[in-house]
Amino acid sequence: MNTFPQSPRLIKGALVGVDIANPLASVVVFQYNPATMTRRLEARAAGEGGDPGETTRLSGPPKETITLTVEIDAADQLEKADPLAVSMGLYPTLSALELMLYPKSAMVIANSVLALAGSIEILPLEGPLVLFAWGVNRVLPVRVTSFSITEEAYDPALNPILAKVELSLQVLSYQDFSVLHPGFSLFMAHQVTKEVMGTLNVANSAQNIALGLKL
Repeated sequence: MNTFPQSPRLIKGALVGVDIANPLASVVVFQYNPATMTRRLEARAAGEGGDPGETTRLSGPPKETITLTVEIDAADQLEKADPLAVSMGLYPTLSALELMLYPKSAMVIANSVLALAGSIEILPLEGPLVLFAWGVNRVLPVRVTSFSITEEAYDPALNPILAKVELSLQVLSYQDFSVLHPGFSLFMAHQVTKEVMGTLNVANSAQNIALGLKL
């Protein structure tokens, strides 16, 4: 552990699941931020295979996927004799993560009752809105498309106490939400922030070019 007094306080990444019935349905704060994160962007080109004049048109923001591996370790909590970690290990943390792929059980029961009552149309169940938080400049609505959990150690009661989670996330843009949905505003704020940063980069690059010409 680094005890240097000038060490900056590290902002931790997190996944937050939000729904109307429970504003914080699932919160998973990364115990250790991953050392690497892979982001893949694919353009939504509107003019592919169309008229030559349409080749530069975009039908929307790029499709973005994020993959990262998160390590979760209960060692610190066990050392402090945390009651939850001692009795359940990592089950609560892993459960919070897994619930981001589950519809609410109350809604499942309600739909089952409607089906037994003969309802013709039953809407698909809605999961929580999941936010990927990675610093103050990147808070994104995402869909957890898949993840794999490798449990690497257990306590005497077979509770997992060390696990590695490989996450695959699909960024949700304003095209995936209605205008009034919070996800719409969140993504728009993210894009505006990115545009501001891109403008700052242009100004900085222009200044560097000007300085280079003076040499």
